[in-house]
Amino acid sequence: MASVRTTSMSFVAAMAVATVFTFSPLIRAQNAPQSGAKQSGAKSQGASKDQQAAPDHVSPEPVDYWKQAAAVPAKPRKTGGPAPSHDISGVWDPGEVGIQIFGAGAMPADGKPEHALPFTPAGLEALNRNKPNGGNGGASLAENNDPVFICDPQGTPREDLYEMRTTQIVQTPLKIYLMYTFGRVWRVIWLDGRALPKDPEPRWYGYSVGKWVDDTTLIVETNGLDERTWIDRAGRPHSADLRVEERFHRVDHDHLELSVTINDPQMYSKPWVALDKMRFESQPDDFDVREMICAPSEYQGYEKEIGNPASTK
Repeated sequence: MASVRTTSMSFVAAMAVATVFTFSPLIRAQNAPQSGAKQSGAKSQGASKDQQAAPDHVSPEPVDYWKQAAAVPAKPRKTGGPAPSHDISGVWDPGEVGIQIFGAGAMPADGKPEHALPFTPAGLEALNRNKPNGGNGGASLAENNDPVFICDPQGTPREDLYEMRTTQIVQTPLKIYLMYTFGRVWRVIWLDGRALPKDPEPRWYGYSVGKWVDDTTLIVETNGLDERTWIDRAGRPHSADLRVEERFHRVDHDHLELSVTINDPQMYSKPWVALDKMRFESQPDDFDVREMICAPSEYQGYEKEIGNPASTK
């Protein structure tokens, strides 16, 4: 039972770590680059030519939590070589840059002028209603009204922009399944040529359609998103008119890049890039992915024992 308890507490542990990062200036300073500077979009951060050619991040070796030998040995893993055509399937891990504790990786809420978003007046009003304890000048746990902290689904695009962990992608000729670690949820991207709905019923993860623009690049458009979700950990808001573009680019056999663009004229005066080529590394097909599930009973226990005392100090 002890091992089961440890595994089920992984979601709460992530929240606890996030809180420590937010309120510790030393740790925050040491880890700030994970929100953008280490990503392959380093060019926008003013990196030199030599720096841009270097690996975009140094990630710890992912851990297989099953720790059991398979009864049927896995097939030898193919590594290296060019990207397969029209195929992003596999088990992909972004390393520590996927956590994005200070907001969207390419636009963290760090107070820097270059990361200021083009809010409309309605967008600023909505932003001020949100009280995240992540990002620059975060609220205390008592003030925090992040919907994820009450176990609401993250939704799209936040699933890409906070706690982006090992992601499993299953592809068929008709559709693609994206299976996320955080919340242990999945969504569908349709590949059959259908159009986005014109008057969609709001959904946590919206309606997604994909189109191959070349042999290795898939463009995904999503609409019909529930306004209750936040765009990222920093509390960036969105309206029902939000359109999200995800660009999946298979760099080679072992690497995948994801870029995300936000387009919501009600909240932002122009589209903005939330992720700029965040790189994922391929993992073996028999790699076991640990679950991270928000259990209200466990979160209530955490808040009672840790959250409330911390927020009143």
